[in-house]
Amino acid sequence: MQDDRLMMTGYRDEDRESDLSLRPKNLREYIGQDAVKDNLSIYIKAALKRRDALDHILLYGPPGLGKTTLATIVAAEMGQNIRVTSGPAIDRPGDLAAILTNLNAGDILFIDEIHRLSRAVEEVLYPAMEDFALDIMIGKGPTARSMRLDLPHFTLVGATTRAGQLSAPLRDRFGMLFRLELYTPEELAQIVKRSSSILGMPAEEEGIIEIARRSRGTPRIANRMLKRVRDYAQVRADGKITREVANEGLNLLEVDGLGLDKVDRNVLSTMIDKFSGGPVGLDTLAASTGEDALTIEDVYEPFLLQLGFIQRTPRGRVVTRAAYEHLGRMMPATDLETNEPQVSFFDEDK
Repeated sequence: MQDDRLMMTGYRDEDRESDLSLRPKNLREYIGQDAVKDNLSIYIKAALKRRDALDHILLYGPPGLGKTTLATIVAAEMGQNIRVTSGPAIDRPGDLAAILTNLNAGDILFIDEIHRLSRAVEEVLYPAMEDFALDIMIGKGPTARSMRLDLPHFTLVGATTRAGQLSAPLRDRFGMLFRLELYTPEELAQIVKRSSSILGMPAEEEGIIEIARRSRGTPRIANRMLKRVRDYAQVRADGKITREVANEGLNLLEVDGLGLDKVDRNVLSTMIDKFSGGPVGLDTLAASTGEDALTIEDVYEPFLLQLGFIQRTPRGRVVTRAAYEHLGRMMPATDLETNEPQVSFFDEDK
């Protein structure tokens, strides 16, 4: 697994600068996801008028789109504190109980990767979300008894990249479910422009657009690429991001005009050169490229599917004509293209 990829959508240490300085502080500064923002704005204003806690919120979608940022914005707009944790960090029911009992009325509890909560922890979370109560067992054996503790009315904001892996009982307890979509190049250009201004980096409009259109629809990647191009501009150019500087900097990083990097192209080339474009199974492709199967499925494949460069079939992955054209390869003729009849093994004349 190549954790040093520029195009990885997962959180990395170098993204801390983005989190601290580039993250928007309120809904007005938050760019994109207009439908989500409009709905959240209404629900927040209504909750403030009632002086009540927000209903529980589930944010899902690809990584790097701003789910954590939205959670912090919700807390800021509500004027409440936020407690941040993640599914893998809550090992035992007692860990969750400790967090819940330390919340104040109206607080926001943000659980990232909530689909990775264990079943035992989920069982504790159900009454906490629905009844604002915590059921605990006191004692052991025949003398053990159950006690219910009341919890303050809080808001749980869950984030996941795999909504389908959430159990139905947990998913049903969220009052608001929002899917975050990939950003358009125009929206990413606004984000890059705002980020360059905060970083104090002069950038021309064409340079901003060049970075935005190679960012795979993901703000996290856009900000990461901006910082890499900034470094290139300061060392190899006059310190200003122009279209030429952005193009040269990103080409040096082997990111092409569509946002594909060396690993993406290697996956496509392997399918073409070793398997005649497919179909090829996921495990076979992983073994041939030296990548982990889950990494291919979760990191590389979604963007290639979005571009229409590969297709999933019952027999495996297949490279499309668009991918051949992008790589400058000649697509082998098929039976349909040559108008040759397909051979049937069940033809009595054969």
